[in-house]
Amino acid sequence: MSFLNEINRRRTFGIISHPDAGKTTLTEKLLLFGGAIQEAGAVKSNKIKKGATSDFMEIERQRGISVATSVLAFEYDGIKINILDTPGHKDFAEDTFRTLTAVDSVIVVIDVAKGVEEQTEKLVEVCRMRNIPMIVFINKMDREGKDAFDLLDEIEQKLGLKVTPLSFPIGMGYDFKGIYNIWEKNINLFSGDSRKDIEETIEVNDLSSPELDQLVGDKAAQTLRDEIELVEGIYPEFNKADYLDGELQPVFFGSALNNFGVRELLDCFVDIAPKPRPKHSEERLVKPDENKFSGFVFKIHANMDPNHRNRLAFVKIVSGEFKRNTPYLHVRHHKKMKFSSPNAFFAEKKEIVDISYPGDIVGLQDTGNFKIGDTLTEGEQLNYKGIPSFSPEHFRYINNADPLKSKQLYKGIDQLMDEGVAQLFTLELNGRKVIGTVGALQYEVIQYRLEHEYGAKCTYENLNVHKACWVDPKDSKSEEFKEFMRVKQRFLAKDKAGQLVFLADSAFSLQMTQQKYPSITFHLTSEFN
Repeated sequence: MSFLNEINRRRTFGIISHPDAGKTTLTEKLLLFGGAIQEAGAVKSNKIKKGATSDFMEIERQRGISVATSVLAFEYDGIKINILDTPGHKDFAEDTFRTLTAVDSVIVVIDVAKGVEEQTEKLVEVCRMRNIPMIVFINKMDREGKDAFDLLDEIEQKLGLKVTPLSFPIGMGYDFKGIYNIWEKNINLFSGDSRKDIEETIEVNDLSSPELDQLVGDKAAQTLRDEIELVEGIYPEFNKADYLDGELQPVFFGSALNNFGVRELLDCFVDIAPKPRPKHSEERLVKPDENKFSGFVFKIHANMDPNHRNRLAFVKIVSGEFKRNTPYLHVRHHKKMKFSSPNAFFAEKKEIVDISYPGDIVGLQDTGNFKIGDTLTEGEQLNYKGIPSFSPEHFRYINNADPLKSKQLYKGIDQLMDEGVAQLFTLELNGRKVIGTVGALQYEVIQYRLEHEYGAKCTYENLNVHKACWVDPKDSKSEEFKEFMRVKQRFLAKDKAGQLVFLADSAFSLQMTQQKYPSITFHLTSEFN
């Protein structure tokens, strides 16, 4: 198969939602259609029996949440699909923001009863900033929830999207009869039995035919006719170009748990979703069909296998072919590296690949060379942008609870911070280590992983910090800056990259400091140079 064909058959997307809207379940069912897994592990009441394929860390199993972004790939209808499963839990938002730099499109999952929730709003905002094409999947139609039209309104108003339904529910909850597929003009009847053959669809080219009444009953049939007429009257017709520009969002209804409406979503997705797209680097726009390879690290996962202290750097291929055992330039280090066992992901299995194409994600064994945002090329100086660190919301001192294991503790902290789990600040005054996170649950994850993966125990101590601000002086030799360094000594720290950070203890003190030292700029993200 030619290089261009390989690019054209790739679809790389992320699934985003508020926790519990059914993202992991949907991922499982998509894998089921791709024949990648035989029986999906049902995610019920947070006691996962089989354990969902995409959640592999112990803490995820205990809590029934996805913590780490995992990569799952499968083939469907000759199309190679890569799913990046993102954490829904808000404490892991940063990981999700980074993952969104590596996807070409997104599926947004919304719970029919809860509608649009806050986490969904934040993530959709990031997608809109980058014009990422989105498809909306309204989940859990077999439960009582909001009226379909009310939901569509809510999505338009709260998320600022312009939607057009491509399927429509016939009833909901107890009265849920099935789904009318506007895209393919057929009806899929709901039996409530997830074991039954899920392929049964009945073609209905004409909604006015009496056959519809026999299938779903007179009342439901009439309601459907009225509703579809309304849909055609209110919503714009689907236009693929608008969808690809991020201007129009198709909506599907279904129930992922009952495997219902998922095939319709997948078939349409394969049809309309974008192929690998060009990406902006700081130097120029890079197109997928260029001959020379380039890619960037959007995630690092330590200890995929607890018996071997290994880290995997996840690289999104932007252009050209990535070949095994070929030397590539690590742009930040200015040195060539080659990789003898690049991993590709197929459902829950990793396999070594000889060649990968734009849109693919490869996992590279890493001994500490990579940081999030690093670029690999065939020699060109490229830097892909858009993976900043945000100022954390929570700060705690980290203390060593076992003096004999201090080496393990520092190594563990070092590796977990590279992974982007949290941020490490070292106080200038006494060298104490402070960990800053976006959400409080991160501290549990760090403590758990330090103990189970590195054999080190830690305790935390609260620290009253309002925001971490990256310090950017106009002139580092000025008297004003020297005075700032002297007066604020207690509040100064260095981040992992050695940049100076001011830990402001309140919004008021930050304001006063800004007024007192006007030549110094304080940034809330680390990407300012």
